[in-house]
Amino acid sequence: MNRQRSGGTGKEPSRGAPGGQPPYLFERHDPLHGGGIDVTVDMDVSMVTLALHGAWESRLQHATYAAMVKCLSEHPAVLLLDLRAVTDPHAASVTMWMTARRLGDGMEPPVQILACVPSGTALGARLHRLGAARFLSIYPTIALARAAAGRRPLTDRLVLQLHPSSGAPARARAAVIDACAAWQLPELRDRACVVVSELVINAVQHAGTAITVVLFRRGSAMHLAVGDENPRLPRLRDTFPASLDVQPHQRGLGLHIVHAAATVWGAAPTADGKVVWATIRPGTGRRWPPS
Repeated sequence: MNRQRSGGTGKEPSRGAPGGQPPYLFERHDPLHGGGIDVTVDMDVSMVTLALHGAWESRLQHATYAAMVKCLSEHPAVLLLDLRAVTDPHAASVTMWMTARRLGDGMEPPVQILACVPSGTALGARLHRLGAARFLSIYPTIALARAAAGRRPLTDRLVLQLHPSSGAPARARAAVIDACAAWQLPELRDRACVVVSELVINAVQHAGTAITVVLFRRGSAMHLAVGDENPRLPRLRDTFPASLDVQPHQRGLGLHIVHAAATVWGAAPTADGKVVWATIRPGTGRRWPPS
C-alpha cells in the first residue's frame, strides 16, 4: 500500500491549543477556504511534511505553530517544512522556522528540520542573510529535500505486512514483544501490545484491507503506526466500552483503550486510506490500566 498519508485544514489541525489533548486528527485542507496547512507522513522514512498555503497572517501563524507541535509529538526522524506556497513578502515567518529547529533539537533523539524555500523569495533571501544554513537544512525544491531525508539511515525499525485476518492482531503483538526485547524497552511492552492490538483489530473489522504496521524506537519511547486502505478516520466515542471482561486478543475494546495506554496518538488520511499512529513513552499512559 502507499504508506504516505496527508491531511490539512484551514483551521488548527486538531482540537485545542498547541498543548491540546489527543487524538490529533488532520483533515484535508480545502483551498476554497483560503490559507491553511497540509500534513503528509511518509512511513518509509519516518518523515512528516508540513506544507503551508496562503498569506502569512495571524490565523495561519497560530495554525502553523499548533500543527508543528502536534507533528513533532509523533517524533518523526525528519520534519520537512514545505514553504513553496506561503505568501510572506516581508519574511516575517523566519522566527517560526527557528522555533521549529529549536523544538526539534530539544527532542531525544533530535528531529531533523528541513525546509523547502524557493530561490528568489524574500524569505529565502532573509534566511540567507541570517546564515540560516548553519542551523537549518534548506533546499530550493521539494525533490531535493525529500531526497536528503531519504538518505538518512533508519535504525531500530520494524515493518510488518498483514492480511485482514483473525490472526493479524496476534502477529502484531508478537512483533511488538520482539521489538521491546531487542530495543530493551520492557516497560512499554504491555501498553504497546494493547495499542497495536486495538489498532489492528480496528483495521481488520472496519477496513478489511491489507494492513501495514511500522514500529520505531525513538530513544526511550516506541512509535507505532497502522495503515489500511479505508479513508474513514477513527473517532473517539463519548462512552467507554461497556464490557471489559474479555482479554485484548479476544475482541477490540475500542479507541478508549488506545487513548488510555498511549502517550499521544492521532490519524490522517492517505491517497488510498489512512494511518493511525501512537507514541508510547515510559510512565506516561494517561489512564493505564483503566479503572
